[in-house]
Amino acid sequence: MTTNQDQLLFGATVTKVVSAAAELNLADLLEDGPRSSADLAKMLDADQQSLRRLLRALAGLGLTQQTDTDQFELTEAGGCLRSTTDDSIQALSAMLWDKASWLSWGELVTAIRTGVPGWLQAHGMFWIDYYTSHPKASATFNKAMSQHSRAAAPGLVDAIRPQRFNTILDVGGGDGTLIAELLTAQPTLQGIVFDLSSGLEDAATTLEARAVADRCRLEPGNFFDEVPKGADAYLLKQILHDWDDAAALQILRNCRAAMPPTAHLLILERMLPELASPKDVPTLLVDIHMLVVTGGRERTEAEFRSLLSQAGFTLTAVSDAIPPYDYRVIEAT
Repeated sequence: MTTNQDQLLFGATVTKVVSAAAELNLADLLEDGPRSSADLAKMLDADQQSLRRLLRALAGLGLTQQTDTDQFELTEAGGCLRSTTDDSIQALSAMLWDKASWLSWGELVTAIRTGVPGWLQAHGMFWIDYYTSHPKASATFNKAMSQHSRAAAPGLVDAIRPQRFNTILDVGGGDGTLIAELLTAQPTLQGIVFDLSSGLEDAATTLEARAVADRCRLEPGNFFDEVPKGADAYLLKQILHDWDDAAALQILRNCRAAMPPTAHLLILERMLPELASPKDVPTLLVDIHMLVVTGGRERTEAEFRSLLSQAGFTLTAVSDAIPPYDYRVIEAT
């Protein structure tokens, strides 16, 4: 078997091993120094031999180091699986490949045959209803979105150029991580974070920690019903890709109804190429993830242009891809 074939066949195994480590919070337990699988098993109420096998696999991936027969320590690379570090991906790893998502991916072929999201087929409800009825999973999801926003924020702030605006409204802005970055970068800016009440639970804490709470208000609501007025820039970060075209149009039309004629719409999304190539694999795989989990999709520039036109917007600019996730800032008026 070639290396490439090995990656094709066992890539999911790697992600599931990392996800298990994240769900068990192994990195947090190892941050103070080496431990044995016996000690860790007691702390986790886990089977020692099974846990030792997981730790060895993590050592093979470079996330732990096996310093003795039954002694493991966290490596620098594995530090990102701690829950409290600035570069943490712990919640992202746990959320993306937890049991609920894993079961949904088991319905991939059925989703392809029917067009019905794998999540709906696996759980009997849409993803957003699942999180509404599972508070623990919802908390992990919200933390994962915060981690994702934090990693992307520096490049996005530069591309958004917040100094152009007086007030930015972050539609579906969750815990306020991105708006806090924008407010920090531009001291005269005012912010509004609009989301479901459950999505806003940690927003006040985030804004206070960044010392920008006095310049940002929180607005609970549902963007399928209406979007608040009162801003000259409306921000949609990774919102439209969660939904099919009909739902995306409803969100855009509600934004359009709230916006004054001079306001700007800023969509922060990955963008599919017109012709796929190997360099586009990350975005192409996220597109399949949307097919399985949410029923949404990634889109090409032409597809964004069409959606925006139908909602009463004109696409005016598209930025270059912004690392680390290759987001574009898609601007419309």
